Amino acid sequence: MKKIFIGADSAGFDYKEQVKVYLTEKGYEMVDVGAETGASGSHYPEYAGKVAEGVRANEGALGILICGTGIGMSMTANKYRGIRAALCGDTFSARMTRIHNDANVLCMGARVIGIELAKDIVDAFLSNEFERGGRHEMRVNMITEVENKELKN
Repeated sequence: MKKIFIGADSAGFDYKEQVKVYLTEKGYEMVDVGAETGASGSHYPEYAGKVAEGVRANEGALGILICGTGIGMSMTANKYRGIRAALCGDTFSARMTRIHNDANVLCMGARVIGIELAKDIVDAFLSNEFERGGRHEMRVNMITEVENKELKN
């Protein structure tokens, strides 16, 4: 089973804990980067960075980030080279972002979706693989070209 890095700020803490238990029971290797409590004061950029760095350093690993809306987490994670973080609020998007975009980090909003839907989204994300070759791989390569060009500027 894949290694999954998971992180959340205070708004996503409860969901993180529930998703972590859910995936551990399914046999996934979970790496919890924090937050350690749901107390106010944790900051999403810190945890987005920890998950992004973990995914980047461990070939084949995936990440899950949860904050209030998922927006801040996705914006931050996508600043990291090699990370393709997707904010998903439905199972179709979670499935398609793995198949078409080779997303390696799933972002969700705990104040936007219910926990059972969050688990379904996680299942859709983790149970699909990127379709290598063809137009999808060409487009992901184009994303990487943009990323590399921007890093030079």
